[in-house]
Amino acid sequence: MNSYIHDDIDKNEFLVHRSVFTDREILARERAEIFNKCWLFIGHESEVPEKGDFKRKKIGGRNLVLVHSQDGVIRAFYNTCPHRGALLCRDNEGNSKVFRCFYHAWSFKNDGTLTGMPGRDGFPDDFNDDGSKNMKAVNRLESYRGFMFVNFDDDAISLYDYLAGAKEYIDLVADQSETGMEVLGGEQEYSVRANWKLLTENSADLYHGLPTHKTYFDIKKQQDPNLKKVGLDGVGKSLGNGHAVVEYTAPWGRPVAQWTPIWDEDLKNDMEKMKEKLTERFGDERADRIANFNRNIIIFPNLVINDIMAVTVRTFYPTSPGYLESTAYALAPKDEDTEHRMARNNNFLEFLGPGGFATPDDNEALELCQEAYNNNQEVEWNDVSRGMVRGEENALGTDELQMRSFWREYDARIQASLNKEVAQP
Repeated sequence: MNSYIHDDIDKNEFLVHRSVFTDREILARERAEIFNKCWLFIGHESEVPEKGDFKRKKIGGRNLVLVHSQDGVIRAFYNTCPHRGALLCRDNEGNSKVFRCFYHAWSFKNDGTLTGMPGRDGFPDDFNDDGSKNMKAVNRLESYRGFMFVNFDDDAISLYDYLAGAKEYIDLVADQSETGMEVLGGEQEYSVRANWKLLTENSADLYHGLPTHKTYFDIKKQQDPNLKKVGLDGVGKSLGNGHAVVEYTAPWGRPVAQWTPIWDEDLKNDMEKMKEKLTERFGDERADRIANFNRNIIIFPNLVINDIMAVTVRTFYPTSPGYLESTAYALAPKDEDTEHRMARNNNFLEFLGPGGFATPDDNEALELCQEAYNNNQEVEWNDVSRGMVRGEENALGTDELQMRSFWREYDARIQASLNKEVAQP
């Protein structure tokens, strides 16, 4: 096969071959050409605010530890002892000046420097003068508006350039607070018996919203007597480098400044003041966009930022072609008061939480797709053509431009590696 996609602009047809969801060799190539070479989200700066703070992370198939070192620098280390390879940091999070290996008690400062080991007299005097026995740091760790990414390819372009048009939409999230955004406690970790790319597609797929989550929208109509029609009206955009977004209006409340009748009147008054403050800072148009519009943002390959009824950050990684592991948490303004925080958390859990109206529905849909791919020898292609007849400039939020943007970048990276192999003598 020359390509895993069939992209026929003249016929307005875009197809994806189903082998990309089931083939182990393709997964191995994805790990080499995508997860080893793209910028991958590791966390938000607010997760390690104080010196000594650390969090364990699994990123791109690697065990890492994100550390706010005593010198004030945030670093990402490979979580393995340079001695015999044991997992060095075993706690999921905490605060420590030193990491001590359980196996042989080698100790390291939180800037990675080897600081002690039993039986020092058994090693040469110049042992580690070159620093080779220190904890190994990930060479590429860069940040944009508090969102931190790692890249395992030393030759990769900068994060700033990689994010391309997605920066505009990250700004709309970060600008919701003058004091900055922070991660809320309580990560959600879950697995899905489906290919990781299905979750990427689904995360910016407005087309499935009304039929798949019908129960949720029926409840919204009951809660708000003014809602005669429930819809998701908006646009889809390609943002470059495989990133994409859908931006739209919706019937739910937004804690940043869009009130809903399920909240009390005091909260309504406060939100009107929040909207006025946003208008003072950014003008009418941008304030309205921040307060009243929702965004589902895909950062290629596996970061999703849902700025909808709450701000959710979700990453996921494949362990096999038909199994993924996902981690998600909520993001909120640091200065948010208790009542607003409660409204935000209720919104988040009602729809996006593991027992909410959306996440279980979505996971069921993805698993049904994965199960049906047993038929991919007879039914080979998925259709991702919706909206091509309108052209990219006129794409609706319920079109599939977002997915096509992802797949074009995906296919270009995979095909480049295949072509390189063919060209080698």
